[in-house]
Amino acid sequence: MNSKKKWMLTVLLAASVSALSITAYAASPLTPNKYTAEPIHEVEFYGSPTSSIASGVSVPQDMAYLWTSGTVPPQLNREGKTIHERFGDTKTQAVGILKRIETDLKAKGLTMKDVVYLRVYLVADPEKEGKVDYDGWFEAYGEFFNTEDNPTKTARSTLAVAGLVNSDWLIEIEAVAVYPKRR
Repeated sequence: MNSKKKWMLTVLLAASVSALSITAYAASPLTPNKYTAEPIHEVEFYGSPTSSIASGVSVPQDMAYLWTSGTVPPQLNREGKTIHERFGDTKTQAVGILKRIETDLKAKGLTMKDVVYLRVYLVADPEKEGKVDYDGWFEAYGEFFNTEDNPTKTARSTLAVAGLVNSDWLIEIEAVAVYPKRR
């Protein structure tokens, strides 16, 4: 056998061994915890104990997720003259959205304790000097998460965007929840 054929066989053998290793890893029953050598058996939240949010979440591979679409605020008063009269300020809109998400989760056998991640889109409030009301959002979040009733601190992204589908909406929220393991 010439050296070129030997080299090709060596490459093929190495690729086969790599593929088998990847397949064996993917078939393992638990996702390894990147912070320790031990696999995780349940959802784990990471981050500073003093932060209101998690810096990361590990989820075992054998758990199912529920992803919500962007959820928008309920209308308070169709005849209102201002955004705040029609839909409320950022905090009011956020509380309305989180209540709607809570109701949707309950219909699927989940609670806010099962939420592991939130992606939040905020727009500037024309009634607050055209600034994004981050504090209003943070206050609403604090009513649902990192509380005595729900100690879960989700991982979270909060983004300021130019606009949402309805110009009266100041916030839209996507949630990711994980179904608990059945015992």
